[in-house]
Parts: sequence; C-alpha cells; structure tokens
Amino acid sequence: MNYGFVIDNRKCIGCHACTVACKAEHDVPLGVNRTWVKYIEKGEFPDARRFFSVLRCNHCADAPCVTICPVTSLYTREDGIVDFDPNRCIGCKACMQACPYDALYIDPNSHTAAKCNFCAHRIEVNLEPPCAVVCPEHAIIAGDLDDPATEISQLVRLQQIQVRKPEKGTNPKVFYIDGDAASLTPAAAPIPDTYVFSQPRMPGVLPTGPATSSTGVLSDELWQRVQAAVSGAAPSARRIYDAGQTHQDSWGWKVSAYLWTKSIAAGSLMVTPFLWGWGNPAHEASLRLATTVLSLIFLALTGALLLADLKRPDRFLWVLTRPQWGSWLTRGSYILLAFGAIATGLLVSQIAGWTVLWNWLALPAVAAGAGAAVYTAFLFWQSKGRDLWQSPLLPLHLMLQAVVAGLACVLLIRAVDSQPLPTGSGVIEAWLWYALLASAALILLESTAIHQTADAKAAARFMHTGWRLGVFAGGVMIAGHIVPLVLLYAPSSRASALAAVGVLAGLACFEHLFVRAGQSVPLS
Repeated sequence: MNYGFVIDNRKCIGCHACTVACKAEHDVPLGVNRTWVKYIEKGEFPDARRFFSVLRCNHCADAPCVTICPVTSLYTREDGIVDFDPNRCIGCKACMQACPYDALYIDPNSHTAAKCNFCAHRIEVNLEPPCAVVCPEHAIIAGDLDDPATEISQLVRLQQIQVRKPEKGTNPKVFYIDGDAASLTPAAAPIPDTYVFSQPRMPGVLPTGPATSSTGVLSDELWQRVQAAVSGAAPSARRIYDAGQTHQDSWGWKVSAYLWTKSIAAGSLMVTPFLWGWGNPAHEASLRLATTVLSLIFLALTGALLLADLKRPDRFLWVLTRPQWGSWLTRGSYILLAFGAIATGLLVSQIAGWTVLWNWLALPAVAAGAGAAVYTAFLFWQSKGRDLWQSPLLPLHLMLQAVVAGLACVLLIRAVDSQPLPTGSGVIEAWLWYALLASAALILLESTAIHQTADAKAAARFMHTGWRLGVFAGGVMIAGHIVPLVLLYAPSSRASALAAVGVLAGLACFEHLFVRAGQSVPLS
C-alpha cells in the first residue's frame, strides 16, 4: 500500500472546509494548521482569475524530515504515510528546516512537532481522512496509489499532474490536477502586508524599516524587486490569502551563537598540538593548557545553547539514548561527546605530566576538532528546505571558521600572559593572516557566486539588503577581516589582540546573518 492525495484544482472552491475538518479532528490549536488553503490571483480586471491550492504534508517517499529527526519521532509507515510520535519529540525544529513544504509546526500546547499524518487512525479502520470526506466538490481524493482500481491511482495515471518542488528529490505524494505554478511556487507570488481578513504571521523576518511594513513583513514593492532580480521580471501573481505556517526564523540567535561557540571550541583544540617548538617550553605549555581549558569552556557553552534551543529540553538525553543514526543531529551529538572526552584527556595528561598520553591524544584532538567544526555542514545539507545551506563550500567554510577562531583565541591568551613571547611566536599571526585571507575570499565567493536556485540567490541577497548590508560590510568584512589583516602586520601583541577581537566579532556577525538568511525565503 502507498497512500497519497490528489488535489483537483478544477473543482476546489477555496471554502476551507478541509482546514476546519482537520482542526476539529485533531484539536489543532489556533495559529497553526495541518492543512490550509492559499489564494492566488492572476491577471487584471476584467480578465482576472483566482487559484486555490490546498497545502499540507506531502508524505514524501524520501522524506527529509524523517532522515533529520534525531529520535525517530518522525517515521514512514509501511503504507507510505509519514507519521509522527509526539511522545518522542525533543522539539529541536530540525524537521521544520528539512521540510521543503513548510508542513511541520511546533504545537504550542505540547511543544512538540506536528503535521498532517493522513489521519492514520481513520485509515486503519478503513475510513477516509475528514478533509476528503467534507470537501463539497470532491476536490480532495485520498487513497492507495499502488492499487490500480482506486480513483486516485486512475487520476494520477490519466490526468496531467504537478507536484510541489520536484527538484528537491523527495518524491512527494500530493498531486495537483490543473495546479498553477504561481500558486505552487512560494516565491512566485508576493507576500502582502495584509490580507482581507488577516495579517501574515511572519514574526522576526525583517525589522520595521523603509522596505517593510509596520508588521515587519516584506512589502510588495521589496518582494517585486527581489523577484525581478531573481527571474528578470516582476511577479505576475498576487497572494490574496494564506493561512499557513511561515517558520522563517525557527532557528534563531541560539543556533547562531552555537555555531560561534562551536567554532571557538573546535579551533582552540585543533591548534593546541601545534603550540610547541618555539624555544620557551614553559610558555608553550601554558598556552596549550589555556587553549585546552578554553576549548572545554566553549564546548560547555555550545551544549548549553543546544539544550536551550530545544522546545522539550527535558528529553535532551534521548538523542544519545534513543538515537536515529541517519540524523546528523545524532551523529553531531556523539562527535561532541567524543570531542569532550579527548579534550578532557588532553587536559588531565598535561596537568599530570603524562607526556606519552598527551602525545597519543594530540592527533585525535585535531581530528575531533575538525569533526566538531564540519559536522554542522552535513546537518545543514539535510535541511533540504533551505537552499542557501546546500552550498558545497560549507564544510570548507566551517573548517576555516574554526581555524580562524582558534588562532584568534591563541593571540588573546598570549596577550594576557605575563611571560615573555617565545622565539618564533609570530607564526600564529602568519597562520591567522593567511586563514583570514582564505576566509574573506570564500565569503565573497559564496555571496557573489551564481547559485543553483532562485531561492538560494534570494537568500544570499538577503544578507546584503537593508540593515544587514551594514552588518555584512562593517561587521563581517571590515571589522572581521580587513582591519585584522592590517593589524597583524604590526609587531605588537596589543595589535594582534585587537585583531583577534575583530576576528571573533566578525565571525559572530557572519553566523547571525547566515542562519537568518537561510530562513528568509518562504517555503509555502
């Protein structure tokens, strides 16, 4: 069996009966929906036409939400239905980033993820989902796609059908007959300041400013400029009504801060084994001790931020005790656990004077630091809903960020150390100078390169518009790269320390912009 939906747009009248029936069946709270209807208008009076699209979970054959879930809260049943178990969910919101269709939400009552589950409890007793039952025009057809005798199977075989975002490779099982591209493509129709009966619920997307409305939502004019830049022409469709989720800031400042603290922790541990051979063993030992301690401190901060970002932090340990090994959230948690164990062993061996053990742990420490730095790239790649995060350069960029952060921390530690500088200590400045140069080149390449999708291009442009342009130019490039590159030429520990402060501040600015930009493009 292989259940799916057909939405017949030739019949849909936009009555919202499906939305109401779904809310009644599952007691869905206000402000969130498992299924909803979007209105699109095209043309000008008197030749205008309105299109209705029923949007919901697509019950993908290759569901990215199932892959990214670290605790198997989301799973695919034998009958093809993508179901969820709220009793396992930890509220990490990774599934919301992975879903290209904006189908998941966090239930405000249980603080766990939820979505359309095809009313599996009704399917098991041979009943149709209520959305299909109540539709007055029989525009929603549910059934077994593998059974050639079913109505849905015949419609899919005989009618011209469309699916949403086929390029994502998820093999969605919600098919649209006579579906309009402007209705099924989120960026094709501008998001207005207000609808007839409501306002778009998009908190945190943009601050109020010249290009936004008083609600902080992208205005029609700005959306038209963005779309014109992406497609070469202003959009021809208008979004008249939409009651769905927008989830454009579900990973907020805590995730940005986690990337920053993790870079410092990983980089500090990675550079530790290389702090030797400068002619002053006591000073080298103190630097290695300080960087190891700093690495453990920022590892603890990273863990605290991850815990704080969960909607159900009381279930945090389930990532380790009930792991779903396909998720990079699970793999990353174990990488950080191994990281902490190796860093602790390195610290204890140095304090105890166990030189042989320290030498044995030096290489694993570099590997653990590299793993901790890079694993987030694979997690972001599993977030298929966010095109900007699919960059193939992301692992290299995260590695460079960790190296830069670690070298900057060494310079700050060295600046407060009362011992005289060892011979050849300027090698740190040289390493940081070249790493910064590579980082600046990579940021500019990612910002200006031709992106594979229009959504990725729009997200990249998001970092360079409005107030974000000042943060990017002033914080990331000038304070974080150009000024430190100049200061590192000066033969002064104070100049090196100032350069290090600028580097860490610029890194924090970039993480904030990158996380927000990836979520700036609507998914439904």
